[in-house]
Amino acid sequence: MPIRVKAKAQQPAREFSPISARRLDFDLPDILPDDDFRTVVRKLSWYIKDVIELPSTFEQLRTTAAGNCLRILVDHLATECSNPAVVNALLALKWHYDAETNNQGLSEARSNACEIVAWRFLSRLSEREAVDYCLYEIPDPDCADHPQTAQEVDEEFGESSPLLAHSFTGTSTDGRGLNVPTGSTRKKLQLLSSLSRLTYSTDEMVDEDSDPTMAFTSLNALEIAAVANAKRFLSQHVVQKIVTGIWNGDIIFWDSLSVHSVKKPRYYNPANSDPFSRLRVPKYLKSWEVCFFFIFLCLYYTVLIVREESHLTTAEIALFVWIAAFLYDELSEWIDAGSIFYTTDIWNLFDMIMILIGLTFAVLRIIGIVENDKFYNDLAFDVLSLEALFMIPRICSILSLSPYWGTLIPCLKEMGKDFIKFMVLVVIIYFGFLTTFSLVGRKTFDFLHMMGILTKIFFGSSYVGFEVMHQIDPVFGPPLMIIFVTLTSILLTGSMTGMLSNSFSRVITRAKEEYLYVYSVYVLEASTSNRLTHFYPPFNLIAFVVFRPWRLILPKDERFRAGRILLLKVTHAPIVAVIELYELVRRKFYADGAVGFKGPKMTSGESRRRPTLGNIRPSSGYAAPALTSPLPSNGDRNRRREDDVEAPSAIEVQISELNSKIDQLTTVVLALQENKAARPPSD
Repeated sequence: MPIRVKAKAQQPAREFSPISARRLDFDLPDILPDDDFRTVVRKLSWYIKDVIELPSTFEQLRTTAAGNCLRILVDHLATECSNPAVVNALLALKWHYDAETNNQGLSEARSNACEIVAWRFLSRLSEREAVDYCLYEIPDPDCADHPQTAQEVDEEFGESSPLLAHSFTGTSTDGRGLNVPTGSTRKKLQLLSSLSRLTYSTDEMVDEDSDPTMAFTSLNALEIAAVANAKRFLSQHVVQKIVTGIWNGDIIFWDSLSVHSVKKPRYYNPANSDPFSRLRVPKYLKSWEVCFFFIFLCLYYTVLIVREESHLTTAEIALFVWIAAFLYDELSEWIDAGSIFYTTDIWNLFDMIMILIGLTFAVLRIIGIVENDKFYNDLAFDVLSLEALFMIPRICSILSLSPYWGTLIPCLKEMGKDFIKFMVLVVIIYFGFLTTFSLVGRKTFDFLHMMGILTKIFFGSSYVGFEVMHQIDPVFGPPLMIIFVTLTSILLTGSMTGMLSNSFSRVITRAKEEYLYVYSVYVLEASTSNRLTHFYPPFNLIAFVVFRPWRLILPKDERFRAGRILLLKVTHAPIVAVIELYELVRRKFYADGAVGFKGPKMTSGESRRRPTLGNIRPSSGYAAPALTSPLPSNGDRNRRREDDVEAPSAIEVQISELNSKIDQLTTVVLALQENKAARPPSD
């Protein structure tokens, strides 16, 4: 049984509520520097279960006496804990409690507690130490002392790269090896099944050969936060600075493009890093995606404007190549992420529809040219015209990385969902009146004519209904038409406007968190992949044509990988030259443009031993400038820093005041219960 540290050893152990400000006798977890991930999870889970015994809201845990036990835990971890897996463990526990179905109110409170402790702990560290903790990857217990090279972890042979960077290698029930991508549906289910077993003690484990830690091997804290939907954690300033550093390439995971490259987090040093490693920087990946899409758009309009039906033009051939490259890239992403993950992004649905329309156009166009059939040629161009319905809105996905559009698009998405739900009621009412008017006025108007009249009325042409109501029926026509016009023009329209306004107000309060979550997940997917050689489209078609057939006959050795690296350097040399020129100008005119991570260097004389990138840094040996960032000595300053969130809105203030009153009332009730329990029993 691991040792626990008493916060107040002189007081007797008593069971109080987690929102009681007087509880000071709980056991603090004694986390040793060499404890493995599973041990850290168990120790933290025992503490969270001990102190969170009643349901509490997120705001109560963050701002009221309900969170006193969390502040004590943060103080303890900040001064006594140097285990590098503590943030990973807290975020894994957050996901564990979210997944629990029993007593959801209590589980939600414990989940929020883990998330709050994780970001408050990071706020007590220097920026460089926060980078170390957030990018610490859970090691494989079987090969903890053996660093993985590109040859061992690269997924390039399968042309697949997991959603969040890694693959899981284990053994199935029948003894066969497994290699499951992190982002696949099976991987997520595996993580969920492992969560419940992480908190078991050794005596409670039924299957000793089944180690739940294996599912989390090689995941860092940011990746666990992404799959656990820890949106508040990812939206904190200290975390977002790290994500922005990865986005800009100030923090990299590959510093060279060679057969024996090692994937580890490093600070970028332009003097020692391979220029081709900049191809993996998310900012440049997104920039190329924009260029690729812009060329796609130009080819699309060129083909439609020229509209040469007798033969294939150069623009059409180029468009076919772009569609094929786009299809191959999307299929790779689908395989990497898994169908459930892939379909959750609405822009991926747009992409697949665009590809389907493009393939249909190509088939019809080839048939029209071979058969010399004008009908198929005209149909092909008409089908291609439908592409604009999805290609033009696809521009919004590029804008989604902008803070303004990134917060607006989630609001529009939720408003669209509510609008579709509301339209179900509208359609039911519409068809009810359509049936009545069609039957009552069957002698004057046929069904299609009546449908057209009611549609015009629904979209605002109320005068049309008053003109024809007597023609429909002299008795039933006027009152029915007045009711229909009133419902459509006043009740339904007003209700829909109010509902959409309420939807916008509800979502906008959390829209920034949604934007930062989407932004963080994109950065992690783009930067932490195990695939060493990532070909940009349309160059991915060259790699497909050159290397895919040879995979069946050539051994997958270093020569094969070296060939892919050589092809990548030849095809992407112009892109790398542009990137180098841009960074040269940026460093010359904007010397302070790069994100710097402050913090004192760790020395051997310090009492706390935290993991540093310097301990795992390769030959580049680059470290961020050692700018001191002393921790505030005042407790209030610590709290203001650790709760680095924006000012609350008026609604949030009212909710907070109500929660405060509820908390005060609960404290009084609990105090009465404590006094009653402390009375000696009567004879």
